Amino acid sequence: MTAPARSALVVGLGIAGMASAIGLRKAGWRVTVIERAPQRRVGGYFIGLFGTGASAARRLGVMDDLHTRTPKSAKTWEVTRAGNRRRGAGFLDQPGEPQGVLRGDIEAALFQNLGDVEVRYGTEPMAIVDLEGGARVTTRQSSTGEERSERFDLVVGADGLRSTVRRLVFGPHDQFLKPLHAMICAFQLSEQVPYFPENNGIVLAEPRRSLWVFPFEDRPPTALFSYRTRDIDAQFREPVGTVLRRTYGPEPLGDALEHVFAQLDRTESFLFDSVNQVSMRSWHSGRTVLVGDAAWCVTLYSGMGASMGLAGGSLLGELLALNPNDIGAALSTWEERLRPYIRQHQRTALFNAQIFTPSGPITHVLREGLMRLSGGEKPADAPHNALSRFFARPRNVEFAA
Repeated sequence: MTAPARSALVVGLGIAGMASAIGLRKAGWRVTVIERAPQRRVGGYFIGLFGTGASAARRLGVMDDLHTRTPKSAKTWEVTRAGNRRRGAGFLDQPGEPQGVLRGDIEAALFQNLGDVEVRYGTEPMAIVDLEGGARVTTRQSSTGEERSERFDLVVGADGLRSTVRRLVFGPHDQFLKPLHAMICAFQLSEQVPYFPENNGIVLAEPRRSLWVFPFEDRPPTALFSYRTRDIDAQFREPVGTVLRRTYGPEPLGDALEHVFAQLDRTESFLFDSVNQVSMRSWHSGRTVLVGDAAWCVTLYSGMGASMGLAGGSLLGELLALNPNDIGAALSTWEERLRPYIRQHQRTALFNAQIFTPSGPITHVLREGLMRLSGGEKPADAPHNALSRFFARPRNVEFAA
């Protein structure tokens, strides 16, 4: 008689959560996903998909359904408020040859391949109790208030930076969040900045504040405001537009900033949040494991969040398939494989942050020099030579079991 399939609860319907769900299903597990939001999110901001993420997507069987949007013959311009411009190096110019996608592109490909995975929207965990050989989870349905208690062989927390699973099992957020004293605001533009082709990127970098415009092949760009602050709480006390206009003032905004601010005023969807890394001694406890931003959050400055979320979920399923009778050993091996690379990307993100948003006048001058080396004023291989010192490597690791 065939033993019943093991059961897993995945919390979070994002990239890491769906990658984990597909990986577990491929390993023969019965998977349920709960998502706090009432429906699946779509769209999202710019993401670079590196080789690590692409190889994981292929192992999960979703790469053929993943729509990439890397612009052809793209150029990136370093600009000033006064309208001056010179060639620069954009996010997609860095080593590792990332592909440009929207977060929603990856999530749509994963969702399309969930198969018989059960998805419950508007549901979140209220309690997680470790049992012998499993965990008992109490969940709550937000629209009705109904609570239910179920036993699972494994709980996967893939519910983001401020993970409820992490708080319930490991402790309060402030034990694990490491602030980078920076804020970001990302959103979709409805049209490109005037006088720039659709496939061109734009970077306006000043001490402690910057604007990045990321182009796509077949849709308008996305915009990213990034700035430094020591008072994170104060950033949430007023409307986002008010906070950003004060941060980027009092100087005249100039054409590029004026255009992006005007579009921000009209947008209905944006991401506005502080930048934090997650630092933990272990990503698993008993039969609960954290994946993606809930476990490590390398931040958008690293550029590896989506790729490592895909890799983490894929590898988790593969190792559980290889160790069906020793889940603890599978989780330990999984963490040992991933942790050295996560540490590297977290360390390098601190340097990458100076490329996105220099922390002061001196680092701004140093960044300017680097961008001149990377912007076409040197031989063709100069961008890789210069940027490789600042952007994390390796970015194309194969995390197959």
